[in-house]
Amino acid sequence: MLYHLIKYLDVHFDFVGARLFQYLSFRAAAAVLLSLTISMVFGKRLINWLRRKQVGETIRDLGLDGQMQKTGTPTMGGIIILMSILIPTLLFADLTNVYIQTLLIATVWLGMIGFLDDYIKVFKKDKEGLAGRFKIIGQVGAGVIVASMLYWNPTVTIKERLDHESTTSAMVEQTGQSSAVANWEETKNIKTTIPFIKDNEFDYSWLLPQSMRTPIAMWIVFTVVVIIIVTAVSNGANITDGIDGLAAGSSAIIGVTLAILAYVSGNYIFADYLNIMYIPRSGELTIFIAAFVGSCIGFLWYNSYPAQVFMGDTGSLALGGIIAVFSIAIRKELLIPVLCGIFLIENLSVIIQVSYFKYTKKKYGEGRRVFLMSPLHHHFQKKGMHEAKIVSRFWIIGILLAVITIITLKTR
Repeated sequence: MLYHLIKYLDVHFDFVGARLFQYLSFRAAAAVLLSLTISMVFGKRLINWLRRKQVGETIRDLGLDGQMQKTGTPTMGGIIILMSILIPTLLFADLTNVYIQTLLIATVWLGMIGFLDDYIKVFKKDKEGLAGRFKIIGQVGAGVIVASMLYWNPTVTIKERLDHESTTSAMVEQTGQSSAVANWEETKNIKTTIPFIKDNEFDYSWLLPQSMRTPIAMWIVFTVVVIIIVTAVSNGANITDGIDGLAAGSSAIIGVTLAILAYVSGNYIFADYLNIMYIPRSGELTIFIAAFVGSCIGFLWYNSYPAQVFMGDTGSLALGGIIAVFSIAIRKELLIPVLCGIFLIENLSVIIQVSYFKYTKKKYGEGRRVFLMSPLHHHFQKKGMHEAKIVSRFWIIGILLAVITIITLKTR
């Protein structure tokens, strides 16, 4: 809204300083600063309010050191994260941009699902929270909305080179952009990026026989892919949110990486130099992801060990969903297994534990376990490792995975 106000004032009144708002870097920096301010200043007030309302976490005794001391710690702190993302984005981003609209809707939608789950747990005293089938329905609904917006909106396109000659030298020699832009052809499709492979584009329409590639059929295929990714990543973030600072810190690392990917994908000079997919208008997502990173870091002020507040499903489902939708929007969703490796291994540890337990119970009459406890971070807690050390080591692994993800821009 502030972006549009400044733009209006510039057009009609030649407003001093308005040109700054044309720069993504300036607006991204402003979004980070405001997001951090909201998290750290208003976060404390929200925590105190949650304490007064006795919105505390009920901890089930799992036999972990220091676990029961956390009983009563305020939960639903994801509200802080949501406010810190939404307010800066509404102020500094171009709200006519379909990518921004999609991320805003996904954030609110998944945040509301998590909020309902936390509300039932805290106020209705139901430890199970929102029934699993309703969570899945909500995530499927989010996937359908996101897929529909990205598939049917005519401004969601990519630009492909008409020739293989780089425009970089032309841009150095010329101050104008017309000659470089003329080398790109704008197309509407459902292609994505395959990491580690040269000429690395995959079109989801290839999953259908040639005779069946109608718009409706391709939308259905794309929708199924989006639903799977959104559900998997949001649940992965939810499972990772088990010890202080792990989900928020890991999300911040992922967010910084996504910011880099969005910036280079939305800039045709960088896209041409790196020989990656150029996605017009996607650079605006840098504003959103800047607010996302600021909100995660600001939340860590209160969520790092020992946590003064837990994000609850309000935060974790939204964080995972945002990462999934953002990756799809910039067509880098096939990088999720690498970039979100922490979420993936946490998810897999639960799947392996449950599957092996059921298998051995059926075969031997008693269930056996691969890990001392799942998700994986609890396994290390059971081995006597302090949770602060577990979180630090997971962050280090997350940084390594982020670096590998960025390297894929040139390594193929």
